Amino acid sequence: MATAREIMASPVVMIDGMATVADAIETMKSEGVRALIVDRRDPDDAYGIITMRDIAYNVLAVEACPTEVLVHEIQSKPLVVVNPDLDVKYVSRLMANMGLSRAPVIFDGEVQGIVSVSDIVTKTT
Repeated sequence: MATAREIMASPVVMIDGMATVADAIETMKSEGVRALIVDRRDPDDAYGIITMRDIAYNVLAVEACPTEVLVHEIQSKPLVVVNPDLDVKYVSRLMANMGLSRAPVIFDGEVQGIVSVSDIVTKTT
């Protein structure tokens, strides 16, 4: 069976936590992605993630202004992460148990890629 490294999307699109949600939306549109990894402030910090769902639920649904809300205010952090050598069977089990649609692949403290449910379905069948 395949590993996370073999099915992950890479490179990952990153964004600064001090960027606005409007910036995040524009980046998602221009890069054709549904999630952005929020970069760490320093090497001891954890990565975060912001998804289209986060934006819909935490900004648009409450009628907040995307140009006034910062990414770090609505990001999910810390993240459930995957080792690149983890078998896809275990990646999918972890994601199902945690209710995740995507998980970053991190090795030696650096983001290597991201695995989504659609990656698991399309790249392992």
